[in-house]
Amino acid sequence: MERTLAIIKPDAVERGFTGKIFDRIEGKGLKIIAIKMIHLTKKEAEGFYKVHAQRPFFPGLTTYMSSGTVVIAVLEGKDAIKKWRDLMGATNPKDAAAGTIRKDFAVDIEKNSVHGSDSPESASYEIPYFFSGIEIF
Repeated sequence: MERTLAIIKPDAVERGFTGKIFDRIEGKGLKIIAIKMIHLTKKEAEGFYKVHAQRPFFPGLTTYMSSGTVVIAVLEGKDAIKKWRDLMGATNPKDAAAGTIRKDFAVDIEKNSVHGSDSPESASYEIPYFFSGIEIF
């Protein structure tokens, strides 16, 4: 079984899409094995997205991610990373396939409703950033 991190971003939480997104996750056969709702500080967002620190979008991304409540979960299942990435859709909702979360719920490329680990390596960093071992079931 593979694990991946999922974040429901401030725009989707604020607009009440958390339940709909979790319905889609479970509908794809992914199991939610940890979940929490938090409000990231700017410093926490910068730490999480440090891999993008030199990118021009970094300041905006970290400001946005610390602007409101997020829901963070660990998903588990066969090919969890690919299933979650496919379900999310392309980063830019204009390029996302019909029926994906970003196509259906995103506001724009920055407020694109969800985040997911893009590889086993990133999942191995991202999951423990938010969850200790005793919080994962």
